[in-house]
Amino acid sequence: MSIKTLNSSPVFAPITVGSIKLKNRLVVSPMVTVFCDPDGFATEQYIAYHEAKAKGGWGLIITEDYAVDPLGRGFWTAGLWKDEQMEGHARLTQRVHQYGAKIVAQIYHAGRQASYDVIGEQPVSASPIPCPVMGHIPRELTIPEIKKIVSEFGDTALRAKKCGFDGVEVHGAHGYLIAQFMSTYSNKRCDEYGGPIENRMRFPLEIIADIRKKCGKDFTVIFRISGDEYIPGGRTIEETKLIATMLEKAGVDAVHVSAGVYGSTWAVIPPLNVTNGWIVNLAEEVKKVVNIPVITVGRINDPRMAETILASGKADLVAMGRASLADPELPNKFSEGRYDDIRHCIGCQQGCLARLFNNEPIRCVVNPTLGFEYLNETKKAEIPKKVTVVGGGLAGMEAARAAALAGHDVTIYEKSDRLGGQFSLAPIPPFKGNMAYLPSWLARQIKKLGVNIKLNTEYTSAVCDEEKPDVVIIATGSTPAKPPIPGINGANVVTAQDALSGKVTVKGKVLVAGGGMIGCETATHFAMQGKQVAIVELLPEIATDEESTRREFLLNFIEQKKIQVMKGTKVVEINEKGARLEKDGKIFDFDADTIIIALGVKPNSALAKELEGKTEVKVIGDALKIRNALDAVREGFLAGMNA
Repeated sequence: MSIKTLNSSPVFAPITVGSIKLKNRLVVSPMVTVFCDPDGFATEQYIAYHEAKAKGGWGLIITEDYAVDPLGRGFWTAGLWKDEQMEGHARLTQRVHQYGAKIVAQIYHAGRQASYDVIGEQPVSASPIPCPVMGHIPRELTIPEIKKIVSEFGDTALRAKKCGFDGVEVHGAHGYLIAQFMSTYSNKRCDEYGGPIENRMRFPLEIIADIRKKCGKDFTVIFRISGDEYIPGGRTIEETKLIATMLEKAGVDAVHVSAGVYGSTWAVIPPLNVTNGWIVNLAEEVKKVVNIPVITVGRINDPRMAETILASGKADLVAMGRASLADPELPNKFSEGRYDDIRHCIGCQQGCLARLFNNEPIRCVVNPTLGFEYLNETKKAEIPKKVTVVGGGLAGMEAARAAALAGHDVTIYEKSDRLGGQFSLAPIPPFKGNMAYLPSWLARQIKKLGVNIKLNTEYTSAVCDEEKPDVVIIATGSTPAKPPIPGINGANVVTAQDALSGKVTVKGKVLVAGGGMIGCETATHFAMQGKQVAIVELLPEIATDEESTRREFLLNFIEQKKIQVMKGTKVVEINEKGARLEKDGKIFDFDADTIIIALGVKPNSALAKELEGKTEVKVIGDALKIRNALDAVREGFLAGMNA
């Protein structure tokens, strides 16, 4: 439970930020969704997404980046650079306000981090130095152009005010244009906008002054800043503290302390490899030097952690962005004492970051309705049915949960002794313990919903004949693939799945055949146990199927643990001494005591054919086609809800 009674919890203490009074200290941090249309207009999808959070009890919602100029966009973000965009965004504020939440529009210009694919021309920046991630050389802004952008920020803030937003957050973090001026990492100018900190701060301070001139002193202005840019030559916390005092003097109402730039994306959007609450200390340092409220952020996905942060005085508000993706109802559930019902973000980045960087609408592995709120998919069935789910992995458990929510009589069959399926192995490799949150939550929910759970029971055609279900949802997952390599069935050969689960003993020197995500993570697991490990991969690179921020950590860890990696290399044969490999047409022997096979998986769909003609059958997840957990959970939800 919480450290205090919920009524006296610091999480639910009101606070005033500028001219707005918040009902609690829980903040939805800004996250790009790609839910607006390509011209920055608000869609029903975008509005309903925010409305769900307001209804869920969040005190303050800070929206994604509202571009002040169409040439300053990194994604298909929202926009308020022209009056025509205002109508839809005004509907957004009206829908949010009806639940007592406050909403602030984050306003930004991406500068050199703008996407050429989005803006169609050369980006601009403080200096003509490319972002190492985006790659394009930006054009250095002239002083008249700088003045024009300053005015665009003020005009955008005024439009936000007219739309009914309670304030704006000026985005001076994450390496965007304002940050590019503020940091010597990206600002190499020698005029009045470069050099000493007074010059580098001229641009953001002029922006704040222009907003105040156009919107008035009673319009709330928050400033977001990277406390540490975590990049060689980037700004660190001591200069950030000085900047914070300058911002307060300029009339900013609160400081939102984040971290990173695109060159350190892992710090901007930290994956599960990063510890929870990892930059609270940066907010604490800023709070020591200012008298305005300070917002902290960064892998905080538990409201009880938010309580301890607030109780310790390290910050005044806690932003929990990805926690709000996983569960928009988190504040209400916590205030009602329903902590066990909260869905926790697992930091996988599959739906929120990997899709975003492809400029695709975000989704969530934990929350299959994210981005689909406008469809109102959760509903009761008109005619309850007898529904059988075969397979207790993520897809199967989500199907069972959704079917039970729809009012059906649900039974789930799992042939092993536990629920979780292949995903129960996900938490085993280093840094992935948070992955256990999801199967654990699903198991609790289906029990609470009265789903009949049958473990150690294989579902067959005969069982179907006996029980006569109306619908059978097949979520039997996948089985490890074994290519026709001579010796692959030898006594010294095991699958990655059996090795990780502890079903087999992995002895001596280890060779992992397959350098995808599963193979690489399996290799790190046994390297952590002190074993000498090597990876062999036919492709020219390894872990290419891993999300980018997690891949960076994974590759660094492989190097740290001195795991030998043989890329562009083929396994020709396996024998009792190890394996025979081929690279560039040359064949050589590699000694190993255990060969771990991680060469992919194949659908386990045989049951579907057995049940043909007996009842309605739905095949979902890997049993239908090998994909990731994001698709499996979404399919499970739809199959169960529409059973």
